[in-house]
Amino acid sequence: MSRFSVSGTAIVTGGSKGIGRSVAERFVDDGANVVICSRTEEEVKATAEEIGALGVACDVTDRDEVDALVETTVDEFGGVDVLVNNAGASFMSNFEGVTPNGWDRVIDINLGGTYNCTQAAGDHLKDGNGSVVNLSSLAGVQGAPYMSHYGAAKAGIINLTRTLAYEWASDGVRVNCVAPGYVATPGVQAQMGVSADDIDRADPERSVGEPEEIADIIRFLASPASSFVVGETVLARGVPDIAETPEV
Repeated sequence: MSRFSVSGTAIVTGGSKGIGRSVAERFVDDGANVVICSRTEEEVKATAEEIGALGVACDVTDRDEVDALVETTVDEFGGVDVLVNNAGASFMSNFEGVTPNGWDRVIDINLGGTYNCTQAAGDHLKDGNGSVVNLSSLAGVQGAPYMSHYGAAKAGIINLTRTLAYEWASDGVRVNCVAPGYVATPGVQAQMGVSADDIDRADPERSVGEPEEIADIIRFLASPASSFVVGETVLARGVPDIAETPEV
């Protein structure tokens, strides 16, 4: 088996569509046992059947449901070797318009969900020299107007990644992160009108990527090929935004 392949058992949260589905498909193609989750049972079961994975309905903000997700995975396949914390959510608003409920919800899904799933799977990941790949965002690296709540949550994931990578390295677990820019997921397509069908992977001069491009990075970070990559955040944003003439 190639060192770039993922083996064993993997959990992919938010795996019914977009980046999560692409990741799950990559892992299934490698021969891994794959468990995907999302909040909607009908959707996750349908996706799981289509790609050859096990689908479990789970709200990552509910610790009891997360514990049940991990327990189901272990009962079915005997352990957890890879965890991809992909589940996330957001909405656009200026800072003054973000209500306490809206703030809490976005932080809870993105950052809290990552905490819940990683902590719940921790003992099993340590049993098998596991790998965790978290999903941050360009918004968490440099900020984003009208996304203060989302950017704050995603910045927290980057810090959590680095800190946990240090703590868990002695347990044989690697923790890394991917911070995508714009990716032609269903959500971005709805907001920006950009479809994956409009994208040419051979063209480096673009600022919108395909879910499969992010899935390829996640597959690398989850595989033995990235064995010397620990606590890093890979920024995938396309062509850099560099001003030709500095403003004075």
